[in-house]
Amino acid sequence: MSTKLFSPITIKNVTMKNRIVMAPMCMYSSHNEDGKVENWHRTHYTTRAVGGVGLIIIEATAVTAQGRISQQDLGIWNDEQIEGLRELTSLMKENGAVSGIQLAHAGRKAVIDGDIIAPSPLAFNDQMKQPLEMSKEDIVETVDAFRKGAERAKQAGFDVIEIHAAHGYLINQFLSPLSNKRTDEYGGSAENRYRFLKEIMEAVNTVWDGPLFVRISASDYHEEGLKPEDYVTFCTWLKEQGADLIDVSSGAVVPARIHSYPGYQVKFAETVKNGANIATGAVGLITTGIQAEEILQNERADMIFIARELLRDPYWPRTAAKELGAEIESPKQYERGWL
Repeated sequence: MSTKLFSPITIKNVTMKNRIVMAPMCMYSSHNEDGKVENWHRTHYTTRAVGGVGLIIIEATAVTAQGRISQQDLGIWNDEQIEGLRELTSLMKENGAVSGIQLAHAGRKAVIDGDIIAPSPLAFNDQMKQPLEMSKEDIVETVDAFRKGAERAKQAGFDVIEIHAAHGYLINQFLSPLSNKRTDEYGGSAENRYRFLKEIMEAVNTVWDGPLFVRISASDYHEEGLKPEDYVTFCTWLKEQGADLIDVSSGAVVPARIHSYPGYQVKFAETVKNGANIATGAVGLITTGIQAEEILQNERADMIFIARELLRDPYWPRTAAKELGAEIESPKQYERGWL
């Protein structure tokens, strides 16, 4: 049976054997708090490559030490971290997966020792620190940290870079009027709130010419927050700046009650895909091959980002293939058990 889920897709110069993406999921496992790869990462990501995932995007990787979500996050803020990341890309590629990395800065959602920074001095909630408002110098330095992170990602051998502009982290904080109360050129209008991401895209493009994804939160789930239609505008600008695919998630810029159900974010991916005329990835409680195939066949998205289901089943591509009646190649070492 011919399926879209297991058909290859080429973006720029990179071909992925199927449309299945392992979405970035934090492991909080850099136990020495130095941002370096540990054995857990080697095992975790290599297992999903053996399991048949087409593209693996590793967890949010901090471009500065201050920008970690937790002190156990992976980092890409110094050259000493490249070696371990290079080993990860080698292991993933050796087992048939294209390798990607998500470059991130937590902003006001960083849970670390010391000061944290954000566009405005507003805490996420009563339990989290109040951040310092970023100065122009802070902004320039952070933009450059993303550029340096992209440069190191290239040195480490990654095929794809994803910029993390979702889930209430720093870039998302600039985009949303709920967390950005600045009165300078980085606040106020949509164009001004986009300026930080615009400068990051410009900086990354000076050192990176491979596939470039951006993860967004297409809804703030708040009356005064951003809605999918607002992101159509942002994603149109992102496409003009060279973004190849928008990874469409939602929420987490402010505390909110979210009604989640199977595929609850797919409609956002469809809105962005059609409104901005750009490739999208669908994510969010996608758990079966039939569900994934429907999304692709109805052109609601171009790739399927699987998160927690790949934690439960590292061989989910095989599970989906059996469900769809598709034949996929097995690792030679597993042929006797793959039939």
